[in-house]
Amino acid sequence: MRQCILVAGMLVLMAAMLDACKKLEPKAPANSDILDGPVEGLTPEQNERFLKGDAAFNNEIFTKETGLGPLFVSTSCGSCHAGDGKGHPFTTLTRFGQYDETGNQYLHLGGPQLQNRALPGYEPETVPAGSGFSKFTPPANTGLGYIDAVSDATILALADPDDADGDGISGVPNWISLKPYLDERPDAVSKNGRYIGRFGKKAGAYDLMQQTAGAYNQDMGITSSYEPYDTYTGNELDPEVSNETLQNVVFYLRALKAPVQRNANDAAIINGKAIFTQVGCNKCHTPELKTGTSPIAALNNTSFFPYTDLLLHDMGSQLDDGYTEGSAKTYEWRTPPLWGLGLSKRSQGGSYYLMHDGRATTIDAAILLHGGEAEKIKDRYITLPEQDKQALIKFLESL
Repeated sequence: MRQCILVAGMLVLMAAMLDACKKLEPKAPANSDILDGPVEGLTPEQNERFLKGDAAFNNEIFTKETGLGPLFVSTSCGSCHAGDGKGHPFTTLTRFGQYDETGNQYLHLGGPQLQNRALPGYEPETVPAGSGFSKFTPPANTGLGYIDAVSDATILALADPDDADGDGISGVPNWISLKPYLDERPDAVSKNGRYIGRFGKKAGAYDLMQQTAGAYNQDMGITSSYEPYDTYTGNELDPEVSNETLQNVVFYLRALKAPVQRNANDAAIINGKAIFTQVGCNKCHTPELKTGTSPIAALNNTSFFPYTDLLLHDMGSQLDDGYTEGSAKTYEWRTPPLWGLGLSKRSQGGSYYLMHDGRATTIDAAILLHGGEAEKIKDRYITLPEQDKQALIKFLESL
Protein backbone atom coordinates (compact mmCIF):
# COMPACT_ATOMS: atom_id res chain seq x y z
CA MET A 1 0.00 0.00 0.00
CA ARG A 2 2.78 2.41 0.96
CA GLN A 3 4.51 1.55 -2.32
CA CYS A 4 1.38 2.46 -4.31
CA ILE A 5 1.08 5.76 -2.46
CA LEU A 6 4.77 6.50 -3.18
CA VAL A 7 4.35 5.76 -6.90
CA ALA A 8 1.22 7.91 -7.08
CA GLY A 9 3.03 10.74 -5.33
CA MET A 10 5.94 10.51 -7.77
CA LEU A 11 3.54 10.64 -10.72
CA VAL A 12 1.83 13.73 -9.31
CA LEU A 13 5.22 15.37 -8.76
CA MET A 14 6.35 14.55 -12.31
CA ALA A 15 3.14 15.94 -13.73
CA ALA A 16 3.60 19.14 -11.74
CA MET A 17 7.20 19.45 -12.96
CA LEU A 18 6.15 18.93 -16.59
CA ASP A 19 3.44 21.57 -16.22
CA ALA A 20 5.96 23.99 -14.71
CA CYS A 21 8.39 23.35 -17.59
CA LYS A 22 5.66 24.02 -20.14
CA LYS A 23 4.97 27.37 -18.50
CA LEU A 24 8.66 28.24 -18.80
CA GLU A 25 8.82 27.31 -22.50
CA PRO A 26 8.69 30.25 -24.92
CA LYS A 27 5.39 30.52 -26.74
CA ALA A 28 5.34 29.74 -30.44
CA PRO A 29 4.97 32.91 -32.51
CA ALA A 30 1.55 33.65 -33.94
CA ASN A 31 1.00 32.64 -37.57
CA SER A 32 0.65 36.33 -38.46
CA ASP A 33 4.08 37.12 -36.96
CA ILE A 34 6.10 34.80 -39.21
CA LEU A 35 6.57 34.56 -42.95
CA ASP A 36 7.58 30.93 -43.30
CA GLY A 37 5.32 27.88 -43.16
CA PRO A 38 3.20 26.03 -45.71
CA VAL A 39 -0.22 26.90 -47.08
CA GLU A 40 -3.03 24.91 -45.50
CA GLY A 41 -4.44 21.88 -47.27
CA LEU A 42 -1.30 20.17 -48.59
CA THR A 43 -1.59 16.42 -49.10
CA PRO A 44 0.78 14.14 -47.13
CA GLU A 45 2.90 13.73 -50.26
CA GLN A 46 3.01 17.49 -50.80
CA ASN A 47 3.94 18.07 -47.15
CA GLU A 48 6.83 15.63 -47.53
CA ARG A 49 8.01 17.42 -50.65
CA PHE A 50 7.66 20.80 -48.91
CA LEU A 51 9.89 19.61 -46.05
CA LYS A 52 12.52 18.30 -48.48
CA GLY A 53 12.52 21.63 -50.28
CA ASP A 54 12.68 23.48 -46.97
CA ALA A 55 15.75 21.46 -45.94
CA ALA A 56 17.50 22.10 -49.27
CA PHE A 57 16.68 25.81 -49.17
CA ASN A 58 17.44 26.60 -45.55
CA ASN A 59 19.85 23.94 -44.30
CA GLU A 60 22.19 23.05 -47.17
CA ILE A 61 25.40 25.09 -47.12
CA PHE A 62 27.60 24.54 -50.15
CA THR A 63 31.36 24.11 -50.02
CA LYS A 64 34.04 23.63 -52.64
CA GLU A 65 33.58 19.88 -52.28
CA THR A 66 29.82 20.07 -52.97
CA GLY A 67 30.09 22.41 -55.96
CA LEU A 68 30.36 25.95 -54.58
CA GLY A 69 31.91 28.50 -56.91
CA PRO A 70 34.62 29.02 -57.82
CA LEU A 71 32.88 32.41 -58.07
CA PHE A 72 29.80 33.03 -55.98
CA VAL A 73 27.75 35.50 -53.94
CA SER A 74 26.51 33.26 -51.15
CA THR A 75 26.91 29.70 -49.86
CA SER A 76 23.22 28.86 -49.36
CA CYS A 77 19.72 29.91 -50.37
CA GLY A 78 18.61 30.67 -46.83
CA SER A 79 21.50 33.03 -46.10
CA CYS A 80 19.91 35.63 -48.39
CA HIS A 81 16.32 35.03 -47.20
CA ALA A 82 16.40 34.60 -43.41
CA GLY A 83 13.04 33.24 -42.27
CA ASP A 84 11.92 33.62 -45.90
CA GLY A 85 12.05 37.39 -45.44
CA LYS A 86 13.80 40.22 -47.27
CA GLY A 87 17.57 40.39 -47.59
CA HIS A 88 20.00 42.83 -45.98
CA PRO A 89 22.51 45.18 -47.68
CA PHE A 90 25.17 42.57 -46.90
CA THR A 91 23.35 40.08 -49.14
CA THR A 92 22.41 42.56 -51.88
CA LEU A 93 23.19 41.40 -55.42
CA THR A 94 24.70 43.42 -58.25
CA ARG A 95 23.31 43.01 -61.78
CA PHE A 96 25.04 44.54 -64.82
CA GLY A 97 25.37 44.50 -68.57
CA GLN A 98 22.01 45.49 -70.11
CA TYR A 99 20.82 49.04 -70.75
CA ASP A 100 18.03 48.52 -73.32
CA GLU A 101 15.89 45.87 -74.99
CA THR A 102 18.75 44.52 -77.12
CA GLY A 103 19.85 42.22 -74.30
CA ASN A 104 22.88 41.83 -72.08
CA GLN A 105 26.09 43.02 -73.71
CA TYR A 106 28.45 41.69 -71.02
CA LEU A 107 27.68 37.98 -70.80
CA HIS A 108 31.26 37.24 -71.89
CA LEU A 109 32.48 39.32 -68.93
CA GLY A 110 30.38 37.67 -66.27
CA GLY A 111 26.95 39.23 -66.75
CA PRO A 112 24.21 39.40 -65.76
CA GLN A 113 25.26 39.04 -62.12
CA LEU A 114 28.41 39.98 -60.29
CA GLN A 115 30.01 37.17 -58.31
CA ASN A 116 31.87 39.23 -55.71
CA ARG A 117 33.31 36.31 -53.74
CA ALA A 118 35.67 33.55 -54.82
CA LEU A 119 37.29 30.37 -53.56
CA PRO A 120 41.01 30.61 -52.65
CA GLY A 121 43.12 30.87 -55.78
CA TYR A 122 40.44 32.70 -57.77
CA GLU A 123 39.74 36.38 -58.21
CA PRO A 124 36.20 37.67 -57.63
CA GLU A 125 34.54 39.63 -60.42
CA THR A 126 34.35 43.38 -60.72
CA VAL A 127 31.81 45.35 -62.74
CA PRO A 128 33.33 45.99 -66.21
CA ALA A 129 34.06 49.60 -67.10
CA GLY A 130 31.21 51.26 -68.97
CA SER A 131 28.55 48.80 -67.86
CA GLY A 132 25.44 50.07 -66.16
CA PHE A 133 24.61 48.19 -62.97
CA SER A 134 22.01 48.00 -60.25
CA LYS A 135 21.81 46.65 -56.71
CA PHE A 136 19.03 44.16 -55.95
CA THR A 137 18.13 43.38 -52.34
CA PRO A 138 16.78 39.81 -52.05
CA PRO A 139 12.97 39.83 -51.76
CA ALA A 140 10.79 37.93 -49.30
CA ASN A 141 9.73 34.49 -50.49
CA THR A 142 6.27 34.15 -49.02
CA GLY A 143 3.15 33.80 -51.13
CA LEU A 144 5.10 33.17 -54.32
CA GLY A 145 2.83 30.30 -55.32
CA TYR A 146 -0.14 32.64 -55.45
CA ILE A 147 1.74 35.02 -57.74
CA ASP A 148 2.91 32.10 -59.88
CA ALA A 149 -0.71 31.00 -60.33
CA VAL A 150 -2.06 34.35 -61.58
CA SER A 151 -3.03 34.03 -65.24
CA ASP A 152 -1.38 36.08 -67.97
CA ALA A 153 -4.85 37.38 -68.88
CA THR A 154 -5.27 38.82 -65.38
CA ILE A 155 -1.95 40.66 -65.60
CA LEU A 156 -2.75 42.01 -69.07
CA ALA A 157 -6.17 43.21 -67.88
CA LEU A 158 -4.40 45.47 -65.36
CA ALA A 159 -2.04 46.93 -67.96
CA ASP A 160 -2.73 50.36 -69.45
CA PRO A 161 0.22 51.07 -71.77
CA ASP A 162 -1.36 54.17 -73.33
CA ASP A 163 -2.95 55.50 -70.12
CA ALA A 164 -6.39 55.18 -71.67
CA ASP A 165 -8.11 56.16 -68.42
CA GLY A 166 -6.00 59.32 -68.06
CA ASP A 167 -4.94 58.67 -64.46
CA GLY A 168 -1.20 58.99 -65.25
CA ILE A 169 -0.57 55.30 -64.55
CA SER A 170 0.46 53.15 -67.51
CA GLY A 171 1.68 49.78 -66.27
CA VAL A 172 3.06 47.32 -68.80
CA PRO A 173 4.26 43.70 -68.63
CA ASN A 174 7.92 42.82 -69.04
CA TRP A 175 8.13 40.71 -72.19
CA ILE A 176 11.05 38.28 -71.83
CA SER A 177 12.58 35.43 -73.80
CA LEU A 178 11.63 31.98 -72.56
CA LYS A 179 14.52 29.81 -71.34
CA PRO A 180 14.78 26.51 -73.28
CA TYR A 181 14.05 24.42 -70.19
CA LEU A 182 10.84 26.24 -69.29
CA ASP A 183 7.35 25.10 -70.15
CA GLU A 184 4.71 27.58 -71.26
CA ARG A 185 1.89 28.18 -68.82
CA PRO A 186 -1.43 26.60 -69.90
CA ASP A 187 -2.83 30.12 -70.38
CA ALA A 188 0.38 31.68 -71.74
CA VAL A 189 0.17 34.83 -73.84
CA SER A 190 3.11 35.60 -76.12
CA LYS A 191 4.12 38.69 -78.06
CA ASN A 192 6.68 38.49 -80.86
CA GLY A 193 8.04 35.29 -79.35
CA ARG A 194 8.33 36.74 -75.83
CA TYR A 195 6.39 35.95 -72.67
CA ILE A 196 5.26 37.80 -69.55
CA GLY A 197 7.73 37.81 -66.66
CA ARG A 198 6.48 38.20 -63.11
CA PHE A 199 9.33 37.49 -60.66
CA GLY A 200 12.27 39.69 -59.73
CA LYS A 201 12.74 43.44 -59.37
CA LYS A 202 12.22 43.93 -63.11
CA ALA A 203 9.84 40.95 -63.58
CA GLY A 204 12.72 39.40 -65.52
CA ALA A 205 11.97 35.79 -64.50
CA TYR A 206 9.14 33.80 -66.06
CA ASP A 207 8.45 31.37 -63.24
CA LEU A 208 9.85 29.91 -60.02
CA MET A 209 11.94 27.31 -61.84
CA GLN A 210 13.82 30.04 -63.73
CA GLN A 211 14.20 32.02 -60.51
CA THR A 212 15.51 28.98 -58.62
CA ALA A 213 17.82 27.47 -61.24
CA GLY A 214 19.22 30.95 -61.94
CA ALA A 215 19.86 31.59 -58.25
CA TYR A 216 21.72 28.30 -57.79
CA ASN A 217 23.90 29.14 -60.77
CA GLN A 218 24.41 32.89 -60.40
CA ASP A 219 24.34 33.17 -56.60
CA MET A 220 26.28 30.04 -55.64
CA GLY A 221 28.03 28.92 -58.82
CA ILE A 222 26.09 25.64 -58.75
CA THR A 223 25.37 24.04 -62.12
CA SER A 224 22.24 22.03 -62.93
CA SER A 225 20.76 20.41 -65.99
CA TYR A 226 18.72 23.62 -66.36
CA GLU A 227 21.64 26.06 -65.99
CA PRO A 228 24.71 23.93 -66.84
CA TYR A 229 27.30 26.63 -67.55
CA ASP A 230 30.10 27.38 -65.10
CA THR A 231 30.06 31.06 -64.07
CA TYR A 232 33.88 31.16 -64.13
CA THR A 233 34.88 29.46 -67.39
CA GLY A 234 31.58 29.52 -69.25
CA ASN A 235 32.03 25.80 -69.97
CA GLU A 236 29.18 23.31 -69.66
CA LEU A 237 29.63 21.12 -66.57
CA ASP A 238 27.90 18.09 -65.12
CA PRO A 239 25.05 19.03 -62.76
CA GLU A 240 26.13 19.83 -59.20
CA VAL A 241 22.57 19.83 -57.92
CA SER A 242 19.96 17.27 -58.94
CA ASN A 243 16.72 17.98 -60.77
CA GLU A 244 14.85 16.43 -57.83
CA THR A 245 16.38 18.91 -55.38
CA LEU A 246 15.64 21.86 -57.63
CA GLN A 247 12.07 20.73 -58.13
CA ASN A 248 11.64 20.26 -54.37
CA VAL A 249 12.91 23.79 -53.74
CA VAL A 250 10.53 25.15 -56.39
CA PHE A 251 7.66 23.31 -54.71
CA TYR A 252 8.72 24.69 -51.32
CA LEU A 253 8.66 28.24 -52.68
CA ARG A 254 5.34 27.64 -54.40
CA ALA A 255 3.73 26.20 -51.26
CA LEU A 256 4.86 28.88 -48.77
CA LYS A 257 1.89 30.57 -47.14
CA ALA A 258 0.90 34.15 -47.82
CA PRO A 259 1.63 36.78 -45.14
CA VAL A 260 -1.24 37.31 -42.72
CA GLN A 261 -2.34 40.89 -41.95
CA ARG A 262 -2.12 41.88 -38.28
CA ASN A 263 -4.57 44.00 -36.28
CA ALA A 264 -6.84 44.47 -39.29
CA ASN A 265 -9.68 45.76 -37.08
CA ASP A 266 -7.61 48.50 -35.44
CA ALA A 267 -9.29 51.87 -36.10
CA ALA A 268 -6.04 53.59 -37.19
CA ILE A 269 -5.26 50.74 -39.59
CA ILE A 270 -8.74 50.88 -41.10
CA ASN A 271 -8.29 54.63 -41.54
CA GLY A 272 -4.84 54.10 -43.05
CA LYS A 273 -6.29 51.64 -45.56
CA ALA A 274 -8.82 54.26 -46.67
CA ILE A 275 -6.04 56.85 -47.04
CA PHE A 276 -4.03 54.31 -49.10
CA THR A 277 -6.87 54.31 -51.65
CA GLN A 278 -7.61 58.03 -51.31
CA VAL A 279 -4.01 58.97 -52.15
CA GLY A 280 -3.95 56.51 -55.08
CA CYS A 281 -1.39 53.94 -53.90
CA ASN A 282 -3.80 51.22 -55.01
CA LYS A 283 -3.37 52.28 -58.64
CA CYS A 284 -0.18 50.18 -58.81
CA HIS A 285 -0.26 48.29 -55.52
CA THR A 286 -3.46 46.47 -56.47
CA PRO A 287 -4.84 45.03 -53.22
CA GLU A 288 -6.56 41.90 -54.55
CA LEU A 289 -5.69 39.43 -57.27
CA LYS A 290 -7.10 36.01 -58.15
CA THR A 291 -5.24 32.88 -59.12
CA GLY A 292 -6.08 30.62 -62.02
CA THR A 293 -5.61 26.86 -61.90
CA SER A 294 -2.94 25.34 -59.67
CA PRO A 295 -1.94 21.77 -58.73
CA ILE A 296 -1.99 22.93 -55.09
CA ALA A 297 -5.64 22.96 -54.01
CA ALA A 298 -5.23 25.93 -51.64
CA LEU A 299 -3.92 28.06 -54.53
CA ASN A 300 -6.54 27.04 -57.07
CA ASN A 301 -8.91 29.81 -58.25
CA THR A 302 -8.66 31.83 -55.06
CA SER A 303 -8.46 35.52 -54.16
CA PHE A 304 -5.43 36.85 -52.30
CA PHE A 305 -4.11 40.25 -51.24
CA PRO A 306 -0.52 40.93 -52.36
CA TYR A 307 -0.83 44.68 -53.13
CA THR A 308 0.83 44.49 -56.54
CA ASP A 309 -0.24 44.49 -60.19
CA LEU A 310 2.91 42.59 -61.29
CA LEU A 311 3.46 45.27 -63.95
CA LEU A 312 6.36 47.58 -64.77
CA HIS A 313 6.01 51.28 -64.03
CA ASP A 314 8.13 54.34 -64.77
CA MET A 315 9.51 55.25 -61.33
CA GLY A 316 11.40 58.36 -62.32
CA SER A 317 15.01 59.47 -62.58
CA GLN A 318 15.94 58.87 -58.92
CA LEU A 319 15.41 55.14 -59.42
CA ASP A 320 16.97 54.92 -62.89
CA ASP A 321 20.13 52.84 -62.38
CA GLY A 322 21.02 52.45 -66.05
CA TYR A 323 20.39 48.71 -65.94
CA THR A 324 17.45 46.59 -67.08
CA GLU A 325 16.20 43.14 -68.02
CA GLY A 326 13.87 41.92 -70.77
CA SER A 327 11.81 44.67 -72.40
CA ALA A 328 11.84 46.90 -69.30
CA LYS A 329 13.33 50.38 -69.51
CA THR A 330 16.07 51.30 -67.04
CA TYR A 331 13.62 53.48 -65.09
CA GLU A 332 10.87 50.84 -65.00
CA TRP A 333 10.37 48.52 -62.02
CA ARG A 334 7.86 45.83 -61.20
CA THR A 335 5.42 46.89 -58.48
CA PRO A 336 6.71 45.00 -55.41
CA PRO A 337 4.09 43.18 -53.31
CA LEU A 338 3.49 45.00 -50.03
CA TRP A 339 2.27 41.99 -48.07
CA GLY A 340 4.75 41.10 -45.33
CA LEU A 341 6.18 44.63 -45.33
CA GLY A 342 5.73 45.10 -41.59
CA LEU A 343 7.76 41.95 -40.86
CA SER A 344 10.70 43.01 -43.03
CA LYS A 345 12.77 44.31 -40.13
CA ARG A 346 12.90 40.83 -38.61
CA SER A 347 15.03 39.50 -41.45
CA GLN A 348 16.88 42.78 -42.05
CA GLY A 349 18.65 43.16 -38.73
CA GLY A 350 16.01 45.29 -37.03
CA SER A 351 15.90 48.08 -39.63
CA TYR A 352 14.09 48.61 -42.90
CA TYR A 353 16.03 48.41 -46.19
CA LEU A 354 13.39 49.14 -48.81
CA MET A 355 13.14 49.83 -52.56
CA HIS A 356 14.94 47.61 -55.05
CA ASP A 357 18.39 48.31 -53.58
CA GLY A 358 17.57 48.86 -49.91
CA ARG A 359 18.40 52.57 -49.98
CA ALA A 360 15.26 53.60 -48.03
CA THR A 361 15.47 52.89 -44.30
CA THR A 362 11.91 54.01 -43.48
CA ILE A 363 8.55 53.58 -45.22
CA ASP A 364 8.29 57.36 -45.45
CA ALA A 365 11.66 57.54 -47.24
CA ALA A 366 10.55 54.80 -49.65
CA ILE A 367 7.39 56.72 -50.54
CA LEU A 368 9.37 59.91 -51.14
CA LEU A 369 11.61 58.12 -53.65
CA HIS A 370 8.62 57.42 -55.90
CA GLY A 371 8.67 59.46 -59.11
CA GLY A 372 7.56 59.11 -62.71
CA GLU A 373 4.04 57.69 -62.80
CA ALA A 374 3.88 57.89 -59.00
CA GLU A 375 4.87 61.58 -58.77
CA LYS A 376 1.31 62.88 -58.26
CA ILE A 377 0.55 60.17 -55.72
CA LYS A 378 3.71 61.02 -53.81
CA ASP A 379 2.71 64.69 -53.83
CA ARG A 380 -0.68 63.81 -52.34
CA TYR A 381 1.08 61.88 -49.61
CA ILE A 382 3.37 64.83 -48.86
CA THR A 383 0.39 67.14 -48.32
CA LEU A 384 -1.38 64.77 -45.91
CA PRO A 385 -1.69 65.86 -42.26
CA GLU A 386 0.92 64.10 -40.13
CA GLN A 387 -1.75 62.05 -38.39
CA ASP A 388 -2.94 60.67 -41.74
CA LYS A 389 0.63 59.86 -42.80
CA GLN A 390 1.12 57.87 -39.62
CA ALA A 391 -2.19 56.03 -40.14
CA LEU A 392 -1.13 55.11 -43.68
CA ILE A 393 2.24 53.85 -42.49
CA LYS A 394 0.59 51.90 -39.67
CA PHE A 395 -1.65 50.23 -42.26
CA LEU A 396 1.35 49.35 -44.42
CA GLU A 397 3.13 47.89 -41.41
CA SER A 398 0.11 45.70 -40.69
CA LEU A 399 0.38 43.93 -44.04
